[in-house]
Amino acid sequence: MNKLLVSLVLSLGMAGTAYAQEILVGDAEAGAGKVAMCGACHGPDGNSPSAEFPKIAGLGEKYLYKQLNDIKNGDRVVVEMTGMLDDFDEQDLRDIAAHFDAQKTAGGVANDAGLVARGSEIYRGGDLETGLPACTGCHSPTGLGNDPAGFPRLSGQHAKYIAKQLTNFREGERSNDGESMVMRTIASRLSNKDIEAVSAYIQGLR
Repeated sequence: MNKLLVSLVLSLGMAGTAYAQEILVGDAEAGAGKVAMCGACHGPDGNSPSAEFPKIAGLGEKYLYKQLNDIKNGDRVVVEMTGMLDDFDEQDLRDIAAHFDAQKTAGGVANDAGLVARGSEIYRGGDLETGLPACTGCHSPTGLGNDPAGFPRLSGQHAKYIAKQLTNFREGERSNDGESMVMRTIASRLSNKDIEAVSAYIQGLR
């Protein structure tokens, strides 16, 4: 009987530990003290002034955590971030994600009316001829994304960065969109011109 009780207690203890690990949540306040090096590229508030680097303010906590974790584990290769996350544990990454998600996203401006018109068609209606779905299904009509589902905010993002990611998905240079390959499939149906157009539209989306 005692052996059975000990076994049960140990089992419950291990299950409790596993459960505790599963429910780790990010602390935005704690994250503020862990992001000093991030500001060099992404801006102190996550609004990168350079189109070479993405705006990560308000991007979505779940999405941000996944990207940080994927970059650390090598599932997503970002050369500029090589080794930068090695000393951070899971809680650190969740805190950093929570911190940047709590920041306000700076809006962008679309500069080419012709591109924006085509980009709006793609973003809102997709393309029936190529089987391209509308971006609104995952990222919302206003580009705010869907954080519980892990779909990032797009509105206001640098067009150059969006275009680079869509091209990378299309060419297989980025592949951390899961077994469903949803972004790789979508990007494979976009021409260079369409990528340019939808990226321009997203930059000005509010």
